[in-house]
Amino acid sequence: MLDANFNQIIDMIERRKNNAYRKVNEEMILLYLDVGKFLYELIENGSYGDKITTKAADFMKTNYPSIKGFTKRNIERMVQFYKTYKDDEIATPLVTQLSWTNNLLILSGSKSIEERHFYLQLSIKENYSKRELDRQITSAYYERYLLSEGNALPTTNKTIDEDDYPDTRILDLYSLEFLDLPNEYSEKDLKNAIVKNLKDFILEVGKDFTFIGDEYRVQVGNHDLFIDLLFFNRELSCLVAFELKLGEFKAEYLEKMNLYLEALDRDVKKKNENPSVGVILCSSKDKNIVEYSLSKNMSQTLISEYKLKLIDKKLLENKLSEMNRILENEN
Repeated sequence: MLDANFNQIIDMIERRKNNAYRKVNEEMILLYLDVGKFLYELIENGSYGDKITTKAADFMKTNYPSIKGFTKRNIERMVQFYKTYKDDEIATPLVTQLSWTNNLLILSGSKSIEERHFYLQLSIKENYSKRELDRQITSAYYERYLLSEGNALPTTNKTIDEDDYPDTRILDLYSLEFLDLPNEYSEKDLKNAIVKNLKDFILEVGKDFTFIGDEYRVQVGNHDLFIDLLFFNRELSCLVAFELKLGEFKAEYLEKMNLYLEALDRDVKKKNENPSVGVILCSSKDKNIVEYSLSKNMSQTLISEYKLKLIDKKLLENKLSEMNRILENEN
């Protein structure tokens, strides 16, 4: 019993260690901003020419070889880092909350202020590792998120201001390249591959998703129904049922999902939770069929596509630009 109480000491140690790491990281990022500012201003006033970063790196290597991180390449990044964020009041308090590695991934992988803000905010919210952040940028998560603007759910409980963090959203297009499925596969193969790669799937759909089970049984009358994948979403505070389909979306899929959601709401959902949400995940969909099918549907069901290869980022950027032009013309 006493040993169990002593575990609180370990909790204290870990909490202080984490606080110390965050403080050290914050000071390092502020240092890199200061160095970047100092060298940027020397470059701007033209006193030392554009080889100032080489001279600075040589100086550090010759006089302070034990101080790491001041190679020519990294010093150039510091200058670029400061130049990018020097007038950005939104980003300034965010960059100190991320590692230098993740900051560099966002700096090199983003093409606009909005995209940088998105990944800064999302990385803090989801506590992304280097691998996770790199994967989201490579898979064009930002573009896919914005193209899914119509798929925000009315059950969303905004626990923090939407201007500060991206809200919860079911994407219109999911990238499942990590499943590594063969050219021919069944719905069962797809489900099993997702369960096997659950960590990557949750990264794709959002870290607020908690897996409950596959082939989850619900009963309607004397009939047993089985939901392909069932999750609970902490931010939405609701059950989320995924139905997996190989081909194009068909209207009859919606009727089956409605049964699932009604059964979940009656027999599984807790009183303090929001109504259940359904996601029908298909390899393709006709937008008109989807629109007609959902027009009078009362349940919270969304129709999403999945691709088994990384989506062409340039193609998504063009779609996003086209959507923005349409919105501007409407206004």
